[in-house]
Amino acid sequence: MPLVIVRDVIHVTRVVGKLEPGGAQLALLRLSRAMKRRHGVHTTLLAGDATPAGIDMASHYGLDAVVFRASSGLHPTHNLQWQRSLRFAHWLSDKLADSHLVHAHMVGAWWAVGQVIDPSTPFVATEHNEVNWPAPKVRSLHRVAKRIDRFYAMGPAASRFAVAAGVRPEVLRAGRSPIEGLRSRPRAGLRSPRLTFAGRLTCDKGADVLVEAISLLNRGDLFAYLLGDGPLRPFLAARIKERSLSDCVQLTGWVRDPGTYIAGSSVHVVPSREEAWSQSAVLALGLGVPVVGTRVDGLVSTLAHGRGITVPPDNPAALCQAIEDVLAGRSRVDTRAAIGYARQFGAAPVSNFYAAEYRELLGSVVG
Repeated sequence: MPLVIVRDVIHVTRVVGKLEPGGAQLALLRLSRAMKRRHGVHTTLLAGDATPAGIDMASHYGLDAVVFRASSGLHPTHNLQWQRSLRFAHWLSDKLADSHLVHAHMVGAWWAVGQVIDPSTPFVATEHNEVNWPAPKVRSLHRVAKRIDRFYAMGPAASRFAVAAGVRPEVLRAGRSPIEGLRSRPRAGLRSPRLTFAGRLTCDKGADVLVEAISLLNRGDLFAYLLGDGPLRPFLAARIKERSLSDCVQLTGWVRDPGTYIAGSSVHVVPSREEAWSQSAVLALGLGVPVVGTRVDGLVSTLAHGRGITVPPDNPAALCQAIEDVLAGRSRVDTRAAIGYARQFGAAPVSNFYAAEYRELLGSVVG
């Protein structure tokens, strides 16, 4: 029977495998804050692996994360976002009892929750990334995947993974992430004309490809701001120096309000090798900034219908040419369509969507 909530406050426990500054983590924190403000939903955040920066980021959004293990730095793949840990599951076992609904983010988290969650508690999962596991490993997820009551996939590859993992087709939904900064204005002191990039400095985000593309540009007046941090930063800094780009490319580090850099940019670039759904691309679209991205996974549909321009991944020459064409006015985008697309991902519509989903699962009124 569905659980009927008679209390005023709905208690959701969010479980995340990895808590560090990044797009997926920002999405769940923004959603939690919006759900509280708009629908009175109380959130407890449980994290598998967490960095001090990730814990501080959660605190900024009003959540005091309860952490299984903390570390100053996390390996890109050997962490609880990607690993199936019975120790993590056991740690979770006494922390879910007071939840009306449990929402787990990324495979390591929802696998662990599936080991210990009460059968009567609604169980929700979100996959933010492309999961490139071998078939036998994916099939080993079937028992847990069939227990999930709602599964939100953030891109086509995540949807295919969910089906292969055993998620029931009737519970599969397209995921949504709230975007902040759609009314941003440029911060003082920025150079113009400028190019922007925002994302984790990891191999999948392709910032190294962008640096190579910038080195091919025949534009002495263009300045590039690369927003973000991550393990690729030392390599990028060295490559920028090698390419004699230090005077025109700045690695800003993690920026809490990227919209203030992106607003007013001449072009925003998303050079990803993998991209389920790019928050920075949608933010740029909403700010009326032309976006050049790669033809990978969900980024293709984000930039479809004239909203942006796409090129093959891992191709600095093609990326350079697309940037040149935008700067020279040879490529144009449908700005009105881009802004309209982005607005559906504001905090209000996204939190309303999840409130309705939770309401259905709980059989009660949320907000």
